[in-house]
Amino acid sequence: MIALYELAAEYREAAHRLADTDLDEQTIADTLDGMAGEIEQKAVAVAMVIRNIKAEEDAIQQAVDGMVERQKAKAKTVERLKDYLKNNLEACGLKKVESPYFVVSVRANPASVVIDDESAIPTMFLVHPPAPAPRPDKTAIKEAIKAGANVPGAHVSSSTRIDIK
Repeated sequence: MIALYELAAEYREAAHRLADTDLDEQTIADTLDGMAGEIEQKAVAVAMVIRNIKAEEDAIQQAVDGMVERQKAKAKTVERLKDYLKNNLEACGLKKVESPYFVVSVRANPASVVIDDESAIPTMFLVHPPAPAPRPDKTAIKEAIKAGANVPGAHVSSSTRIDIK
């Protein structure tokens, strides 16, 4: 079975060769149409493979999304159970419970700062992060070039893509 890229190369070569002959236009068109049919069949086969792989990709993404949701639910459950355990041990005045498997203990966290009113904090205690580095505004550049302006260091480029519906 011949690969699509080989068929495409043969088609281009045949088109160039036939253009240099004295054959009438209908004969050239018929010859190229016959070759194009085989290319179209191969293109359909490749498109089917693309669709199958895309469906598999989508199924994998659904599985990943489902696992992320399950992971988040498990993390929330762990936090709820930790709070439940801590609250009940504190209610009983217990600081430590030992078992052959592990030790559960209620420990004090280090002191932390709570901001009640951010606007009341003196400026000497504020952090001034650096501004983000400037970056090109591609939308503005594209509009300027389309309007006829010359933008050094940039140009508008068009490309193609495969769309399988």
